[in-house]
Amino acid sequence: MVETLPFRSCMFLLAFFLISLITVRLYAYKYAYAYTFATFKYKSPDSAAKNNFSQWEVKYAYKSPDCFKKLAMTINGESPGPTIYAQQGDTIVVNLTNSLPTENVALHWHGIRQIGTPWSDGTEGVTQCPIMPGDTFTYKFVVDRAGTYLYHAHYGLQISAGLYGFIIVSVPDGVPEPFVYDHDRSIILNDWYHASTYEQATGLSSIDYRWVGEPQSLLINGRGRFNCSELAQSRAIKAHHDFVDKPPPRSDRVIVLLNTQNLIDGYHRWSLNNRSLVLPHTPYLIALKENFIDAFDQNPPPDSYDIHNYDIFSVPDNVNATSSNAIYRISFNTTVDIILQNANTMIPNHSETHPWHMHGHDFWVLGYGMNKFDKEKDPATYNLDDPIMKNTVPLYPYGWTALRFRVDNPGVWIFHCHIEPHLFMGMGIVFEAGVEMVGTLPTSIMGCVRS
Repeated sequence: MVETLPFRSCMFLLAFFLISLITVRLYAYKYAYAYTFATFKYKSPDSAAKNNFSQWEVKYAYKSPDCFKKLAMTINGESPGPTIYAQQGDTIVVNLTNSLPTENVALHWHGIRQIGTPWSDGTEGVTQCPIMPGDTFTYKFVVDRAGTYLYHAHYGLQISAGLYGFIIVSVPDGVPEPFVYDHDRSIILNDWYHASTYEQATGLSSIDYRWVGEPQSLLINGRGRFNCSELAQSRAIKAHHDFVDKPPPRSDRVIVLLNTQNLIDGYHRWSLNNRSLVLPHTPYLIALKENFIDAFDQNPPPDSYDIHNYDIFSVPDNVNATSSNAIYRISFNTTVDIILQNANTMIPNHSETHPWHMHGHDFWVLGYGMNKFDKEKDPATYNLDDPIMKNTVPLYPYGWTALRFRVDNPGVWIFHCHIEPHLFMGMGIVFEAGVEMVGTLPTSIMGCVRS
């Protein structure tokens, strides 16, 4: 089966509805594609901050959210998992026990920047070793901004098995919210497959390639069915007029990433500038802090591709595409532009939408465009006056998306497509900045490190 992503699917289509002063915080995602909607920048008094403790157990349980019973991954027997309610400035402490018989686990806190705690980002292979069956791992971090976020698995294809939930962070006591509304409803839309994650992963990683296909159901907060054919992704590039945070007027570095689908050693893979991401056995954060220089390829990936000669409208013939665990090394406290360039897949006349999510940072969305990015002309169209800030942004078929971010959070961070099988097939990059500024790593993240 070839991969097809028809527009009618709710794989990665998202809209925010603001009707009659009713605020709906709506997350729609294929394999947990999500935006963080509404984050408020207030400083909470230290005296008001508190610790927020949760004791979680990840285990399988039979669930029938759409009347078809199958094994689902749950937290304390729930899917979606428990909602974390906190106030800005609180410290979240989650003791997570992996009770899955044969699978590892890692949990990512989507939209939480993890300032000062990059080891709690929850990205297996990047910031921590996975939590092995029978082990307990403690995530501890501060929620520094109010808003609605989510958490989800960041190992294999476990999101599509049901491992996700909400984090809702309110403003401090006595601080008014910046928007007036009558009701606040938080909604997660999730594609639901009757095939197991094992079946899906086997199809994706076989030479006899099989795409996961269309979901059997769409779940709303873990229940029911839904036709989302009328939803569309946001193309917003302007911030709310009361919350304009202007970007630096220019960048110190520009990275142009050509997004292609390739055959590598007979396997279907996704690549950026002919590099398909594979994560090393030793997580990057550990390897860099402990100076394990043989843990991953020390040669940096390219900052661009053959822009002048590459035809984005043709089926790629990238014979030099390869699997790689190399990372970008970015100078700390600099400003970086990333241009995402879409192209044809291995199917003639076919390009796809990809929701790209950045860990550890927010970015300004400077603009979108169709066809090939022109580095001489297109920057003149950037919105530098009032661009919107996000951590997830769409890349449209045969188009480009330009974003700018300030590299101000020390650590190692992944930037990837949030369609779970696409990351599984290599669609992502990893960058390091200021890792020497990261404090002593907790030994709890080092369980997979070879001595």
